Amino acid sequence: MRAMQFERFGEPEVLEEAEVPEPVAGPGETLVEVAAAGVNFGDIKQMAGEQPDGPYAPKGPLPRIPGMEVVGRTADGRRVLGYVLQGGYAAKTAVRDRDLVALPDGVSAGEALALLIQGLTAWHLLRSVARVRPGESVVVHAAAGGTGSLAVQLAREFGAGRVIATASSEEKRAFALGLGADAAVDGEAEGYRERVLDANQGRPVDVVLDAVGGPVLDAALDSLGHLGRLVTYGASSRKAASALDPSRLAVENIGVAGFWLVPLLARNGAGGPVLEELLGLTARRRLRPLVGAEYDLARARDAHEDLLARRTKGKLVLRP
Repeated sequence: MRAMQFERFGEPEVLEEAEVPEPVAGPGETLVEVAAAGVNFGDIKQMAGEQPDGPYAPKGPLPRIPGMEVVGRTADGRRVLGYVLQGGYAAKTAVRDRDLVALPDGVSAGEALALLIQGLTAWHLLRSVARVRPGESVVVHAAAGGTGSLAVQLAREFGAGRVIATASSEEKRAFALGLGADAAVDGEAEGYRERVLDANQGRPVDVVLDAVGGPVLDAALDSLGHLGRLVTYGASSRKAASALDPSRLAVENIGVAGFWLVPLLARNGAGGPVLEELLGLTARRRLRPLVGAEYDLARARDAHEDLLARRTKGKLVLRP
């Protein structure tokens, strides 16, 4: 069957098209004929050999087929969305049954792929970690991105009293407002507190979802009110935040928590009621996942290069 694989670790140029044997589904698995595969930064990190001995990294010798998200059909005709540790960039892949969910009518392949890792992350940030309550104010950093754009919409869906988006350009801030944010401001660290409090009608905020890190995280802590919570789930700035002083957290009654989806998927699987809820919201058009460019599978290298160069918007899709 047709697949994209890499025989050595490196940059996108190590990806090569190949004919490989079809996978065989083992116990508790289902073979899926892939109609579309999602592209993630995690795929690029795997190819680069980053954290090769990590607890959730794909195992086995090279060559490997990357790809963690697939939409396709089972042998009995069901249209499904599935999560795999590797093997998505191929005509067929075997998916564990606990990582598989049926797709409702009206949800496109690109929308479904956007919901798997990014949608589940946004849901758990708000529900499982920040535990947002109705009426609370929520600040979403990088609100025009894949996870951020979904978090803005879900915060509104979950009853947030005021949703404040941060983004780096006027275009991105306008996009976040179109998704339902009440206000959108520049996310730079300098002047952050003043802009956010002004956007929250002069009051400190209840929840901040941060994927930027560094000085922005420090500034966000200064904007939290009584019993406020900051959830960190990335560090796109590649800068270190100041060391947190536990006594400050206690004195100000604020909390900081971290979240990474991969250990949760390893523990509980991707399928289940949360993903079904997200798919249902999308089918009813209460949630609008951001879908970007589509590429033929043979152009997976181009998709990776575009993603690294930040030339893309929304979920990138490969079509076998």
